[in-house]
Amino acid sequence: MSENERDALAAAGSTRTLKRGEMLFAAGDDEAACATLVCGALKVTAFDADGNEQILSLVHPSGFVGELFSPFAHHDVVALTESKLCTFVRQDIERAIDDYPALARALLRRSQEDLLATRSLLELTAHASAEARLAALLHDFAAAASNTSCHIADSFELPLARGEIANMLGLTIETVSRKLGELEDMGAITREGKRGIGVTDPALLKEISGR
Repeated sequence: MSENERDALAAAGSTRTLKRGEMLFAAGDDEAACATLVCGALKVTAFDADGNEQILSLVHPSGFVGELFSPFAHHDVVALTESKLCTFVRQDIERAIDDYPALARALLRRSQEDLLATRSLLELTAHASAEARLAALLHDFAAAASNTSCHIADSFELPLARGEIANMLGLTIETVSRKLGELEDMGAITREGKRGIGVTDPALLKEISGR
């Protein structure tokens, strides 16, 4: 997008900050439009008939979330950490798209990337080993925490609790804890405090993950 197009998009939005656990959109909310994540982390979730939460996807910085042209939101979107967003009312973003066709193409590319990420997660949870699932999630977190596309971050804070990781990957909490220890013993990562992760061997982590 050109500078003018980026400025138009920024002018159409407003800044909002969420605390951990605060909801951005709720399923069935007909006022929901869309947002881009400036910093922090979000989860997109659904609940089954028994009230059990299923984490469908994660949103990392620069990620786009929302349903531009639907009459209501289909899933809950909740902050995993304190998060800063640029939010857009549907009418404003539609007007910006009308004025700047490149914006529509950019949003289409983003939707395609999100769809690919969702398919990748489904494939991972369906076929990969527990070790590979966890390594892939850690690799994705490290990539999202990096300020460059050339390499993943050396360290990051886990935005998910172990129970949430287990939920997302289709594992038990005990398996998540055991596999974290095994990845550390192998030299791929180090655990730093309650949620800190250091990536000591990025190549090994990527190899295990299959990314």
